[in-house]
Amino acid sequence: MATIIEPTKTPRSMDSSTQSPPPVANLELKARLLILLLILLLGSAVVYVMVARGAFERTQQLVLVADDSEGVVVGMDLTFSGFPIGRVGRIELSDDGNARILVDVPSKDAHWLRTSSVFTMESGLVGGTRIRAFSGVLTDPLLPDGAVRRVLRGDAKAEIPLMVASVRELVSNLSALTGPDAPLNGSLRNVQTATEKLNGPGGGLGLLFGNEVDAKKIIKTLDRTNALLTRLDGLALKADGIATKTDVLISNADRQVFGPAGVMGDAQATVVQLNGLLSDARNSLKKVDAVLQEAQAIGANAREATNDLGALRGEVEGSLRKVESLVNEINRKWPFARDTELKLP
Repeated sequence: MATIIEPTKTPRSMDSSTQSPPPVANLELKARLLILLLILLLGSAVVYVMVARGAFERTQQLVLVADDSEGVVVGMDLTFSGFPIGRVGRIELSDDGNARILVDVPSKDAHWLRTSSVFTMESGLVGGTRIRAFSGVLTDPLLPDGAVRRVLRGDAKAEIPLMVASVRELVSNLSALTGPDAPLNGSLRNVQTATEKLNGPGGGLGLLFGNEVDAKKIIKTLDRTNALLTRLDGLALKADGIATKTDVLISNADRQVFGPAGVMGDAQATVVQLNGLLSDARNSLKKVDAVLQEAQAIGANAREATNDLGALRGEVEGSLRKVESLVNEINRKWPFARDTELKLP
């Protein structure tokens, strides 16, 4: 007989979902600690942000007055040479209708602002509005706390209508210049005509006189002038030759007259001798005068005076004969000779 084995029954396992998790120890304390840590982290972040934005720094206030505060927002930086040195804290409208921009400047950066500083508010075509400070002289006194300064506004957007109007005017002027009846076109046509005349047969002369006939006359006149100048050059050369020959003749004449063997030396020697003879004659005449005075004074001694007069007369006649011979000798020599012909080599 076969033996029948019955399967054994195993116990059914329990479902895990039906089992409850084990309780967490100190759950409430851990939750409180986590919340406290989150609060500390959040507070630290807030403090860090406030410190980074200078919330705890000592600041001084600067009031900027502008006609319009468009584009200015709270928290905007005030820059100096590209570096932020202040921050807009509040914007308010004054009683006179101007905008008052209150800027907080940290004390450590306040030394960049001087009494002579200039503040500008610039609005570009691209980007927002910028507030900038310029200090030209850093040796001026420091800007005091609560100082009020006027802002110089430079709005590029406001210049756009002016630029458009200027462009329109420029386009209108260009249209007037380039029109068919514009003076510029007339000037260009005149320039073209002048260029054609310059390239023509008359060249610049044709342009100058307006027609080729007058230009040809001027060219003929210039040719005749050149021929005349050539003839004048030949005459000048001939005149130079004649002048050279004249210089040679004059040199020869100077050599014959004033040279060592010339007549001028003899004439000078003769003049010296003549001066000596004239001096002797003058002395003889003085003696004659003295004798005559003695003859008049002592008329009784006529014989002695007559002998003296005879001797003096002989001396005077000898001197006169010497003078006459010297004069004759001078007359025989050039240039005192009667025959004044000068023979040149």
